[in-house]
Amino acid sequence: MSDSTTSEMIKLKSSDGKEFEVPETVLVKQSQTISRLIEEACTKNSIPLVNVNVTAPVLEKVFEYCMKHVEAADASKTETTGEGCINSDKELRNWDKQFVDNDNATLYELIMAANNLNIEGLLDSMEEICQAFNIKDNNFTAYEE
Repeated sequence: MSDSTTSEMIKLKSSDGKEFEVPETVLVKQSQTISRLIEEACTKNSIPLVNVNVTAPVLEKVFEYCMKHVEAADASKTETTGEGCINSDKELRNWDKQFVDNDNATLYELIMAANNLNIEGLLDSMEEICQAFNIKDNNFTAYEE
């Protein structure tokens, strides 16, 4: 298990009231919104996501994405051969493609969650999501693409 997954656990509460325990370093590395909430919180016992409308099933998928990407980043730092890093990158891209292979309603909720929680990596997966929604003419800025 990596250092990122053995850090202090933070409890977050989804908009529908379910609590999740997630390693603090995963949240800080992946979500700017949650990182800011952790910094501002008086307690780390439980941080409600009251202004972020993310239900438990979607939040669970978001955490799955964050954990996978932090673990992949940690693994690439400890990789000794260049070829191993390339394989890890390919595996992660394949995992990302499978991750966004959901029904349109779930994809929409993931987009909204990624936007509300400011998870840049998940937002960067916008190309695959747009393809899944069959969006051909986009109005994204260069930053959003």
